[in-house]
Amino acid sequence: MEKKLSSVALGIFDGVHLGHRAVINAALAQREKGLAAAVFTFGPECALRKAGGSSGYIYTEAEKDMILREQLGVDIVFSPSFESLCGLSGEEFARDILAERMGAAHVCCGGDFRFGRKASCGAEELKGFGERFGFEVEVVGAVEYGGSIVSSSRIREILLAGDIPAANCLLGSDYFINAEVADGNHIGRTIDFPTINQDFGDGQLVPRYGVYATSTEINGKMYSSVTNVGVKPTIEGVRRPLAETHIIGFSGDLYGMTVSVSFHSFIRPERKFGSLDELKRQINADIKSAMNIL
Repeated sequence: MEKKLSSVALGIFDGVHLGHRAVINAALAQREKGLAAAVFTFGPECALRKAGGSSGYIYTEAEKDMILREQLGVDIVFSPSFESLCGLSGEEFARDILAERMGAAHVCCGGDFRFGRKASCGAEELKGFGERFGFEVEVVGAVEYGGSIVSSSRIREILLAGDIPAANCLLGSDYFINAEVADGNHIGRTIDFPTINQDFGDGQLVPRYGVYATSTEINGKMYSSVTNVGVKPTIEGVRRPLAETHIIGFSGDLYGMTVSVSFHSFIRPERKFGSLDELKRQINADIKSAMNIL
């Protein structure tokens, strides 16, 4: 069977934000011509390299894949390791990956996209390769919001400041974590507030430590929730940053399940409490605050 030709969006797409979506939407628009909508991207290690490793990547590969396939409806996602392709010249990338492997008839990218060994090629070189290897190239302009260009670095700064509404506007959808529920110390159950613990990925950005109004999806149903991001300073021995979520109105065992928690608003900074009773009173207040927001 002849391989279906595709329109390929190129980019790291670390946050799949409004600027990234403009490039991806250009690929999706080519469906009207019978082309499959495809994305060529790299995993988190490449996002870390581009960001300088200072604050981490926004989404894990699995989270990014969820957005691309489930939210945006991309048909094909090709995400090889950076190491497997970094030795290719620009010509080899255009010929072997885009034209031959992905069947590209149309390729779209941002104006700052770089490719080929040592990032030696850009959009103009891509156009030249397209003429040689049979695909047209569309360069998508940068997207501005609030007077500034939307970028992953800008969103990282906003998440580190805890400004979730601003981050959500630039991302184009709610910031979320989608991770397996890990076994914890079960302290929440002893104070009548059972929680789920979720780890961030290695090298992943951790938002400002504190308590957030969130919503949690379980088996297709949405629940209001409140999430603490941080190191749980009241509890001895817990020091790795994680997300601990109390799901309002839900009871059940979620250990081992992969659960999505969407963030809506910052409530207060994380702090250490003098006793579990004091912590319990504060959680009650946090739930009331979250319900007023949600």
